[in-house]
Amino acid sequence: MSFYLDASAILPILVEEAASATLDAFVSDLAEPLTVSTFAAGETASAVSRLVRTGRLSADDARALLASFDAWRATSAIPAQLAPSDVEVADLYVRRFDLMLRMPDALHIALCRRDRHVLVTLDRRLAEAARALGVEVRHLA
Repeated sequence: MSFYLDASAILPILVEEAASATLDAFVSDLAEPLTVSTFAAGETASAVSRLVRTGRLSADDARALLASFDAWRATSAIPAQLAPSDVEVADLYVRRFDLMLRMPDALHIALCRRDRHVLVTLDRRLAEAARALGVEVRHLA
């Protein structure tokens, strides 16, 4: 079983937040490495950038944090890539208005469904939609 982290689950590992202790405990209890896609890494960098824009982090601290994240991802995480078919599937998911999905979340679900990853997220709506689409979820909120 492979656990896939979306950006909502990665950020509290990097930056102290209310969910940080929960994520730290989850990660420390796992025997297998975590899967992180380049897409989730990009979303994480975007979230860190938002913290710089809002004054929660300095640019120097953000660069150091992302360098540490990149080093961890390169040495300890299983890489995953979005495939063109994931974009096509995600497009179908966002057209299911009952799921109330944004495209980035639909992309995470499509990748997890294709590779049979367990999605780890703090996002309730994403967790509910993933379950409805047959993806196993660990909702840690």
